[in-house]
Amino acid sequence: MLRLSKLTDYAVVVLARLALDGAGPVGPVQTAPGLAAATGIAEPTVAKVLKILGQAGLVEGVRGARGGYRLTRPLPAVPLAEVITAVDGPIALTACVDGGSGSCEAEGICAVRGRWDPVNEAIRAALSGITVADLAGPAHCPAARVSARYATLPAE
Repeated sequence: MLRLSKLTDYAVVVLARLALDGAGPVGPVQTAPGLAAATGIAEPTVAKVLKILGQAGLVEGVRGARGGYRLTRPLPAVPLAEVITAVDGPIALTACVDGGSGSCEAEGICAVRGRWDPVNEAIRAALSGITVADLAGPAHCPAARVSARYATLPAE
């Protein structure tokens, strides 16, 4: 079974929550305790996720009395593949796709060596084509809410 880590799942939830409250590059910031309370994720886990997302450039910390965290760009500009890579590392179905030579005992005699590459690329491409906003839905993305509102207005 191919499964992402819980930390990746939590990262998507935290990013969606930051967008919900408008914590963007020019919006208000949110604190780790506030995000923990709003998402139901334990505060130490939220802090760990924010640190990882910050190192990847997906969120930025703001210092000071009114400090906290905010998105560095809108959720529609954040591919899911980038979040997965930030938290779990490179997307690779097998050890040999990971590029690590010597990570498989049968590497020298493997009949399918190199054949996983197209499969892995297809999965990477699919995950790059889905954004965090796609997962979060319009309720979690202010720009999507505005677009949805105008899409339902009658034409003049």
